[in-house]
Amino acid sequence: MRQSILFFLLLLTIGCSPVSRIARLVRTDTRYTDHLTGVALYDPVRRKALIQHNADQLFTPASNTKLLSFYAGLLYLPDSLPALRYTIQNDSLIFWGTGNPLLLHPVLSDTSVLAFLRNRSETLFFSPVNYTGPRFGAGWAWDDYNDDYSAELAQLPVYGNVAAFRRSGAHDRLPVSPALFADSMLVDTVRRTGIRRDEFRNRFRLSTTPANRQEVPFRWSPELATRLLADTLHRAVAILTRPMPAGTRLLRGWPADSLYKRMLHVSDNQFAEQILFMASAEQGHPQLDPARVRRQVVDSVLHYAGTKARWVDGSGLSRYNLFTPNVFIDLLGKIQAKVPQQRLFTLLPAAGQSGTLRSVGDHQQTPYIWAKSGSMTGVYNLSGYLQTRRGRLLYFSVMNNNFSQSVSEMRKRTAELLRQIHERL
Repeated sequence: MRQSILFFLLLLTIGCSPVSRIARLVRTDTRYTDHLTGVALYDPVRRKALIQHNADQLFTPASNTKLLSFYAGLLYLPDSLPALRYTIQNDSLIFWGTGNPLLLHPVLSDTSVLAFLRNRSETLFFSPVNYTGPRFGAGWAWDDYNDDYSAELAQLPVYGNVAAFRRSGAHDRLPVSPALFADSMLVDTVRRTGIRRDEFRNRFRLSTTPANRQEVPFRWSPELATRLLADTLHRAVAILTRPMPAGTRLLRGWPADSLYKRMLHVSDNQFAEQILFMASAEQGHPQLDPARVRRQVVDSVLHYAGTKARWVDGSGLSRYNLFTPNVFIDLLGKIQAKVPQQRLFTLLPAAGQSGTLRSVGDHQQTPYIWAKSGSMTGVYNLSGYLQTRRGRLLYFSVMNNNFSQSVSEMRKRTAELLRQIHERL
């Protein structure tokens, strides 16, 4: 009898543990049951899964996908990013793009390529033939072409592949960068607001009351890229359709961490996509093949089965991507194994403090969450690292799909769940 009572008390104690109470909350509270919710919580020190709720269910990850692109960069890119591949033949310098997105970028501009080309005595030729893939990722919404988060994929991005319209002061004129597009604007009296580009050419239609600030992707082409580059260098750059031979030289640019940090903090889609281009360029193949890099990471490095992971783009714009919460738990462990914690927590947004997590949690409190969010209509996910009040560092992935409420509402619910984990564990 005494043993039965002790056993009952033991079960009662286990059932009332903080982890059990939080797990029960996730299973029963309507804040987490009125849509598809997945929660995985893991203690890496004890190597123990603490919460498993739909943790092997496939979810649309949105920008949580960028964690895989980040890991691909850690695997294949050195400390300095590849900027150009080139060869010298007689009095000609022929170069090929590596997918590096920082050339003349409006926010994070790497001047390595400009300084290198400006000081060369050879005639400059750009060969665009090392990438013949699509301008958009698989499953991207075609009508998003005008939105700043859908910049086109390219082997030699320039100006971030966006035209930036910014009015300063009360002037009627609306300046644009690159200035080359100043003659490509016209007023559309039918449009009421904003700026819209023609789908297949660089003609920008301004409404009668255009916004003071708007970024619109432009149609990338080798001709446009060389013209913009030539305008900046003040010297000719011609196009030469020549395959990239073996033994080309590699020019390096800025530190990789500068790109990783912006990609993770502001969820820069182009940076995430172009990481896969640069990873391909680093391997020296004659063709840039981001799909090959994705296959290498998922199949050969992470060994994720098709039932647990489907990775189709670098940014997470595609709804074809599918991952489970447990995939992200495993990935977080592999990322931490490659990056010292201080550096890692600088690269990731901190809840309440920086980047896309600035509005998550209390900005006056010491951060205890470092993570990557991902959102689109009906999707809000957050995966990363959480430090409890007692100092335990845990991995977590909270995935919300198929909801009709606002993303901000799901953000609040997720933050509250993580606050309870922080307070109770």
